[in-house]
Amino acid sequence: MAGDEYRDPAQVRPGSVLIASTSLIGPTFVRTVIYVIEHDEYGTLGVVLNRMSQAAVFNVLPQWSELAASPRAVFIGGPVQTESAVCLGVVKTGTDLETQPRLHQVRGPVCMVDLDADPDDLETVLTGVRIFAGYAGWGAGQLDDEITEGSWLVTTGLPSDLLAPATVDVWNEVLRRQEWPLPLLATYPADTLTN
Repeated sequence: MAGDEYRDPAQVRPGSVLIASTSLIGPTFVRTVIYVIEHDEYGTLGVVLNRMSQAAVFNVLPQWSELAASPRAVFIGGPVQTESAVCLGVVKTGTDLETQPRLHQVRGPVCMVDLDADPDDLETVLTGVRIFAGYAGWGAGQLDDEITEGSWLVTTGLPSDLLAPATVDVWNEVLRRQEWPLPLLATYPADTLTN
C-alpha cells in the first residue's frame, strides 16, 4: 500500500523517522516511531518516540526535570543498553549550535544533549528535552533489509514528533500527515482480533 519512496533505504538519514508497518507485530517495535540519530555505513542508531515508561525524569535525573517536555517521564528508547540515557532536545529559533558545545545537531533544531551539562546553562536555548532509556540499533545493512522487507516506512521527522504530549498518538499522527494512501494505515486496528 505504501509508495516506494517510503520503503527506500536510501532515504534514511539523521532526522528521519521509521514508522513501524502494520506487519511488524513483535512486542518490541509494534506501532512504534523511531527517530534516527545516526546513520552511516556502520549502522543506524535511533530512539523510540512513543514508549513512555513509568519513571519520572525527576526521580532519575532531577536536574533535567524542568527542561523535560510534558509528560515529564523517561521514555523507553529501545532494547539496547536500557541502563544508559540518551537525551534529545529542540533548540529555540535563532540558536547558533556552533556556540553550544554541549549540544550536537542531529537535523534542523533537533540536537543531542550532553546530560553532563548544567541544564541551567541550556534553558535559554532549548524549548524542551526528551530523555530516553536505551536506544534502537542496527548493524551495517540490517535496517536496509528490514525496510526492503516492508517492516519500516521512512519519512522525515518533525521536532513536534520528539516533544509530543501524552495525548498525541505519534504513530497515527506521523502516518496521517503522509501522502495518500498511507494515512489509511493509521486506521489499522491495534488488535485485529477485536476488529
